[in-house]
Amino acid sequence: MTEPIDSTYDYDEFGLFHENIAEFDLDADPAPVVERIETVVDEATGRTVSALRWGAEPPQLVLIHGGAQNAHTWDTVALALGRPLLAIDLPGHGHSGWRADGAYTPMNLADDVAVVIAAHAPDAPVIVGMSLGGMTSMELAVRHPGLVRSLIMVDVTPGVNAEKAKAVIDFVDGPQSFDSFEELLARTMQFNPTRSESSLRRGILHNAAPSADGSWQWRYDRGSRARAGATAHPNAVGSGPPPEVAAVMSPLWDDFGAVACPLMLVRGSLSPVVDDDDEAEARRRQPAIEVHMVDGAGHSVQGDRPVELAALLTDWLARR
Repeated sequence: MTEPIDSTYDYDEFGLFHENIAEFDLDADPAPVVERIETVVDEATGRTVSALRWGAEPPQLVLIHGGAQNAHTWDTVALALGRPLLAIDLPGHGHSGWRADGAYTPMNLADDVAVVIAAHAPDAPVIVGMSLGGMTSMELAVRHPGLVRSLIMVDVTPGVNAEKAKAVIDFVDGPQSFDSFEELLARTMQFNPTRSESSLRRGILHNAAPSADGSWQWRYDRGSRARAGATAHPNAVGSGPPPEVAAVMSPLWDDFGAVACPLMLVRGSLSPVVDDDDEAEARRRQPAIEVHMVDGAGHSVQGDRPVELAALLTDWLARR
């Protein structure tokens, strides 16, 4: 008989904010106004994209997470900001529906996200995207420029490749199922040495779920590779290198250069995913770009140094 799951792992989606506040010593409301909203992005199939709406006023920022993450990766940033915003679960992630074709390219994702932003944050002054979310936001700015007044890309450029992102790929390509929460937590800690155990525990609770047999399963779409097939676009979540990273290949530098709104690149000082050559190419393609290095942050800047990232976003927003 499978042992029951310890009550320690009972999940309350909106019941963990006090932990974020305590860990980072924030002056924030432990019970902010946050609601989950759903938007139909494919009328033919009824497929929806889910998002967290923080605050009752029109969102000032839209936050888009990286591959294999979900909207809760921004919780501490959102609490530190204290502003109305929209944090989106990308298709195939979090509470959003999965694509039948498994083709999670930045272009397809941008078109889906555009429907959500048009419905819930059409006048947001700032779009922020991390990793796969950064590439999605870049494509959003190119394909739907009326929705993107300014863009912040967090630790990603079109120069990312599998070699630079090997550590992220190795983690994302790991097992789908774990015998226990402790086993899943131990592996997550192994691959995220810059994060606290409490932070990683919260992340897992938002991004995995127990099965009837007591095992723990990641809740994002990991079967997309087989469905997308070998002919899928190289930026698909499941084709070629995995979502977080890979697939941002050099041809997309042209799209990067085509972004017409104010642009900021945020790098993590401990991250190998964006290197100095990438930054130099970004400056060549976008001479007016602002670049900031966040000390002590790895690839997931929002998880490693959320308060510092929130300060950068606050300053940027004040100048829009």
